[in-house]
Amino acid sequence: MKLVVQVKLLPTPEQASALEATLRACNRAASYASTIAFAKDLKNRNGLQKEVYADLKATFGLSAQPAVRAVKKVVDAYATLKANLRAGNLGPPTSKRHRKAIGTPIAFRPKAAQPFDDRCLSWQYDARTVSIWTVDGRAKGVRFACSSDQLKTLVQYRKGESDLVQQGDKWFLVATCDIPDPEVYEPTDWIGVDRGISNLATTSDGTNYQGRRLGRYRRWQARKRAELQAKQTRSATRRLARRAQKERRHATHVNHRISKEIVSVAQRTVRGIAIEELGSIRERVRLRRDQRGTFSSWPFHQLGQHLAYKAKKAGVPFLEVDARHTSQRCPRCGHTERANRPARDHFHCRRCGLAGPADVVAGVNVRDRARSAWVLVTAPALCP
Repeated sequence: MKLVVQVKLLPTPEQASALEATLRACNRAASYASTIAFAKDLKNRNGLQKEVYADLKATFGLSAQPAVRAVKKVVDAYATLKANLRAGNLGPPTSKRHRKAIGTPIAFRPKAAQPFDDRCLSWQYDARTVSIWTVDGRAKGVRFACSSDQLKTLVQYRKGESDLVQQGDKWFLVATCDIPDPEVYEPTDWIGVDRGISNLATTSDGTNYQGRRLGRYRRWQARKRAELQAKQTRSATRRLARRAQKERRHATHVNHRISKEIVSVAQRTVRGIAIEELGSIRERVRLRRDQRGTFSSWPFHQLGQHLAYKAKKAGVPFLEVDARHTSQRCPRCGHTERANRPARDHFHCRRCGLAGPADVVAGVNVRDRARSAWVLVTAPALCP
């Protein structure tokens, strides 16, 4: 499996200045190559490289390998754009966003991330330093900081490119590691996980991870954003961007903590993890105006991604099951009716009288569906 490891660079002021100049030069070169690719319809790597290679070296001060990386960065950006257009992520062809995407060349921010391969960037793990190409020459002995687990992963599994990232006045290297997939064990049972807004996750064991604190934090951040937006100054705009990043990091931390605990329990009890398949739920649900902000900030997709990759890394079986009527179906008699859930937090079967917390009942239904699905997944193929 592919895993990224982010380490923090600790450059000196001179090294930081050279790194910033390098990012700006590489992104100017990429924007120039993107303009040529758009004008001459050169979306393949070989054709675009023949067209702009000499200009990137002569005009923007790039050496051979950074020029090649800039061309590949442009080609990858247009490939991503094509995939998004095909998937409909930019709206219908008549929408303004779609027409703007296909009508203008891709532009790169001055401080956008820049990929480096092993010819431009080398790691010295024992000294915890890197040597990286810059427009001012090779910057050697740039220190980096990371945990012992991250360093062990880098030493054993780092492979391919590493991205140089600038966030404010901080510098990071994001390295790709190719970790071998552990063997997935045969589960003795399943843990069903129901995701929600008031309760971020509820397991079939009855464990409840409430979203009350996260919701309160988001509402506090929304009030602060409103105060800053009313000022309409450049300083307020910068602070708004910092607050948005801080709120996103906080929600990610909460999802990491929840998913790590669920995977740990599943691994310890030799069980698998099952969640509901909630794709396109935002398009399927109509909400009142006062509910739209809360629903849009619901981080269910990220929680599912964290559960999936952590389970894969630990060798825990993972399944996504049909989400229809999981909170309305009685797990004892199978009766499904909207009236079985008279309130958001309460479930009461109209046929057999089974009652309990609605989210726990939904988790039990998810677990039962995973039991049936796993039998079908692992069943031997029939002989013709």
